[in-house]
Amino acid sequence: MSVQTLPLAGLDGVVAAQTALSHVAGESGELIIAGQRVGDLAASESFEGVAARLLALASAQPLDPAQFRRQLGQARVAAFMRLAALLPALDGMAPVAALRAGIAAQRPVAGLPDTAVLLGALPVLVAALVRQGRGQAPLPPDPALGQAADTLRMLRGEVAGVGEVRALDAYLVTVSDHGLNASTFAARVVASTHADLFMAVTAAYCALTGPLHGGAPGPVLDMLEAIGTAANIRPWIDGALARGERLMGFGHRIYQVRDPRAEVLRAAVERLGAGGADLGFAAAVEGYAREALARAKPQRRLDTNVEFYTAILLDALGIPRAAFTPVFALARTAGWIAHALEQQRSGRLLRPASLYTGALPG
Repeated sequence: MSVQTLPLAGLDGVVAAQTALSHVAGESGELIIAGQRVGDLAASESFEGVAARLLALASAQPLDPAQFRRQLGQARVAAFMRLAALLPALDGMAPVAALRAGIAAQRPVAGLPDTAVLLGALPVLVAALVRQGRGQAPLPPDPALGQAADTLRMLRGEVAGVGEVRALDAYLVTVSDHGLNASTFAARVVASTHADLFMAVTAAYCALTGPLHGGAPGPVLDMLEAIGTAANIRPWIDGALARGERLMGFGHRIYQVRDPRAEVLRAAVERLGAGGADLGFAAAVEGYAREALARAKPQRRLDTNVEFYTAILLDALGIPRAAFTPVFALARTAGWIAHALEQQRSGRLLRPASLYTGALPG
């Protein structure tokens, strides 16, 4: 068998799959999901609608969005019925670790597709884990609501406003898929063995939790709090860069320009009003950070990424920082499932070659 030697550093530039689900254009700063630019999709579609589009593309089968929305509602109810047996085993665990166990514990539900079972379970699990950490009982889902509205209601114990629901929906749509990132690749590798979707999504979530992939939206808030005032923006950022520290919310492995998702979420934050956050201050931090990074690292473009406004948006919606990664997974599960289905349709086991660098026997 002929083996082509390829760059080994992170497999950069290696094409490992063909997909109709999403396209990341790093040099031009464009993200296409299900055939539409991310900004257009977030402005016109709900999370359920985007998930239905992705699943239909992946399976090459039509999927009625209204029917899928109903199935998600039923799946949330089914997931809630299982909480009594599951939550005691997760008590005392951080939400990120507890969600891993919660996902792994999911199983098929009679009368529902596994795609709906998984997507419906995530908001129920995330909300229940957050509330358990506060010493509160989980709230049953309302199957008549959409995914974003019911997620907020189960998290906070009250019906969310229309603007809040739209803001979370915009976030869920924006991060629903993003090319062949590490967690999505993990899902495709597992799915290529013809393991089921529950196994593939569990593997994908495990990959997401690593600090090099899961991102840093929580530390963005820590950074903004540490800077504190407009007068401290310049000295704080200059000092951090002089010490070789990373500015949270800036730089991306793929994008050479501003992450297009950052613009979508900035607009969502502006419409929401940010729940008391000082948007002018955040914008000033962003603006000066971009200038300072351009001076400090002229050979490498480090621009605003999705995490900067993710942190502000989720914080404004009252979502605790410890749940930022689980809420991200709530959205990205749509992409993970779709990629797993697409990989299974290909019928090909993912089995790359390795370049041996060890000793040879004499």
